[in-house]
Amino acid sequence: MTILLGSIADDYTGASDLANTLTKNGLRTVQTVGIPDPSLALPDVDAVVVSLKIRSVAAANAVAAATQAERWLRERGAAHVLYKICSTFDSTDAGNIGPVTEALSAAAGGGLVLVTPAFPETGRTVYFGHLFVNGEPLNESPLKDHPLNPMHDANLVRVMTRQSRGAVGLIDLPAIAAGPDTVRARLEALQVTGVKTAIADAVFERDLETLGEIALETPVSTGASGLGLGLARALVRSGRVSSGGTTTADAIRPVGGPAVVVAGSCSKATLRQLDVAERSMPVLRLDPERLLAGPDEIAAAISWAGDRIAAGPVVIAASASPETVLQLQSQYGREASGHAIETATSIIAAELVARGVRRLVVAGGETSGAAVDRLAIPAFLIGPEIAPGVPVLRTVGNAQGDMLLALKSGNFGGEDFFTAALAMMR
Repeated sequence: MTILLGSIADDYTGASDLANTLTKNGLRTVQTVGIPDPSLALPDVDAVVVSLKIRSVAAANAVAAATQAERWLRERGAAHVLYKICSTFDSTDAGNIGPVTEALSAAAGGGLVLVTPAFPETGRTVYFGHLFVNGEPLNESPLKDHPLNPMHDANLVRVMTRQSRGAVGLIDLPAIAAGPDTVRARLEALQVTGVKTAIADAVFERDLETLGEIALETPVSTGASGLGLGLARALVRSGRVSSGGTTTADAIRPVGGPAVVVAGSCSKATLRQLDVAERSMPVLRLDPERLLAGPDEIAAAISWAGDRIAAGPVVIAASASPETVLQLQSQYGREASGHAIETATSIIAAELVARGVRRLVVAGGETSGAAVDRLAIPAFLIGPEIAPGVPVLRTVGNAQGDMLLALKSGNFGGEDFFTAALAMMR
């Protein structure tokens, strides 16, 4: 298998988001969970998204995992590798966007790396280096209260500088609006001054198309799914994308069996989605403090769901308000409380799959990663889009047999997301 575009995603829901975008824009795409085992037979595709869990780990560990994935992708023909990050630039002053970007650039021989988290379709825009979320500066948006990576600075040049060794520059909107030649000239000028990474503005899809064309001329780029859109369209325009092979219809063939929603995200969007879901299906709201105290809450949740899944879909939620999350973090520590809840929800998901669940919706990036890891799913085919950034996923090489999943970043989807997802997953 020779692939046209490789990507390394820093979490699983972000990987699904990117794979969905690439598929919608003309690339046959598969998402792997980690670096695939050599025995795994992957379908004939144009793009492979290697999903890792490196967003919130130590920077050295993130770099090691990403560079290993980069080697795997290059060995299979990828001339360009996109490091897929969150569209809200989730990170800290220690990383991991800066360290991984610089490591991937070094592995590819150096050169300036284009960086943009912009994705206007989902309300993420960058203007003169500042990131806006649905029109609000990043530091004034709900992301300021993110339980793992609270974002308090909308100026991405500053944010990237604090976590990078090399200098960081800016390609502003007027330069991008002037077209590819102007952007190329700006990149060359920045490189002469020693800049290693450049934050790029993007407010409209046409900006992403310009950036995708330019990025494709380099070995590495860093961005959200919006940059993936630009890269995919540039590849299609180049005539290098062949027709045939797998389609989204292949991924959505019915699997039957019970359906469960497991939610761990504490975002406002997910909390609202849970309220709406409660109107049409049973919802069990777990007590996060009891989850941290021991296994009884897990066992009770499994028993509760086991008694109901034959009758229809159910929802199990460990989601909590920002105030409750802060209280738990102050009592148990940020990492310990987050890990305990991720572990609990993944155990619940795995046990219910063992009891016959074949359709699974998971809300929350860390929650999704923990569930997929515990289920040991090696890869996914990308199906049709449920909501912007969230496709239906069909398992590839899964020991439990064919399953349909949806892995949702906490902030994604409309208020009826859970019912809409289950309606598409038969």
